[in-house]
Amino acid sequence: MALFGNAHSIDPASATHDYARLLGQGEQVYAAYLLIRDTILFTDRRLILIDKQGLTGKKVEYHSIPYRSISHFSVETAGHFDLDAELKIWISSSETPLEKTFTKGVDIYEVQAILTQFVAR
Repeated sequence: MALFGNAHSIDPASATHDYARLLGQGEQVYAAYLLIRDTILFTDRRLILIDKQGLTGKKVEYHSIPYRSISHFSVETAGHFDLDAELKIWISSSETPLEKTFTKGVDIYEVQAILTQFVAR
């Protein structure tokens, strides 16, 4: 499903190993999702968006969003005809939300629970 631009879950332990250089001491990955070549990490401290750019994907942008910067978020569940769930995250410094699309196989309620756990602190 990644070929269609939709995220799917990946093992948090594998993501921790692959992106260990990005994580602070003791920081834990709670959930990770792959979107074609890009990755979304939910850690116990922040949301990390990893954007591979260009044809080769050698140029990479790492966007770190502390949970305290998230003003609000919304999820839209998948339906019968629309098989994708959507996540929108508003960052306090931006009017336009970040939008990510997940396949029906991803538990969007789990994503919401992770955000709720860390944003509502």
